[in-house]
Amino acid sequence: MIDERTLEADEWGKPLAFLVKSSSSAQRKPYKSATLHSISTRPSKTMAEENTPPEGQPNNPLHGVKLATIVESLVEHYGWETLATKININCFKSNPSVKSSLKFLRRTPWARDKVEALYLKMKKE
Repeated sequence: MIDERTLEADEWGKPLAFLVKSSSSAQRKPYKSATLHSISTRPSKTMAEENTPPEGQPNNPLHGVKLATIVESLVEHYGWETLATKININCFKSNPSVKSSLKFLRRTPWARDKVEALYLKMKKE
């Protein structure tokens, strides 16, 4: 009698139950956390591997550039007042700061697109 064990998981990969198939029948056995160590897990990455950007996007000029870097370089190049006239966003007009701008831009895709476009235009000049 040969047992074949497979692990059933939910959509996030969390283990639910083992399905034990033998030559005569198939039955479910509840998953026990103690058997977690016998299951192969993904190897953990080192800190250097996590921070290294993948090389899969050669045509994306913004790949690997943080939004904070974009905002800081735009402020350094244009200043808050000129930046507010170029992009009509309140976070650049009233009481501007990098922190508040980042918070707004991360939640508002259309504004982030405008800021990224201005950054690319500035880099081409």
